[in-house]
Amino acid sequence: MNAAHLDFCGSDEWRQMLVELVLPYAPAGVQLGDEVLEVGPGPGLVTDHLRTSVTRMVAIELDESLADALRARCAGSNVEVVHGDATDMPFADGRFTGAVSCTMLHHVPTTQLQDQLFAEVARVLAPGARFVASDSVASADLAAFHEDDVYNPVEPATVARRLEAAGFHTVDVKSHELGWAATAIR
Repeated sequence: MNAAHLDFCGSDEWRQMLVELVLPYAPAGVQLGDEVLEVGPGPGLVTDHLRTSVTRMVAIELDESLADALRARCAGSNVEVVHGDATDMPFADGRFTGAVSCTMLHHVPTTQLQDQLFAEVARVLAPGARFVASDSVASADLAAFHEDDVYNPVEPATVARRLEAAGFHTVDVKSHELGWAATAIR
């Protein structure tokens, strides 16, 4: 992430936006089970919100410095932070009872890698487990905000088909003017 984007993603303003605009559409009301995977926590504001309602959480973060900072902040809690690539996760098949990915998929550089990430999430989820994903919709303002950064927005109209191709079923996608949220069953 560029410096301005990283600062914003760790800010109180973004925390408030998550609570008001993202989380009500994403994991609200979805039973994620006892061992939850978070894909791409970044600075960890979604982690902070979700860890209070789950037994155990594992967060996989590609950026080593972000993973190290979140690991230090979550030390002694119910969160384990793993530095790794979500397109090739170091976890056993069927390990997790639920998974979430909030507002990070647009940072995955290609559609092929996004689809590989979806397939990896399906692989590490137990049968019947839920995956909740959300992201923003493409806009010129967001593209400008991501200057010198990866910006590959996911088209909401393609999400269900792509999740089904990755091994999910019963996919429910909800779109609103700022973004989309999907719940899918493995």
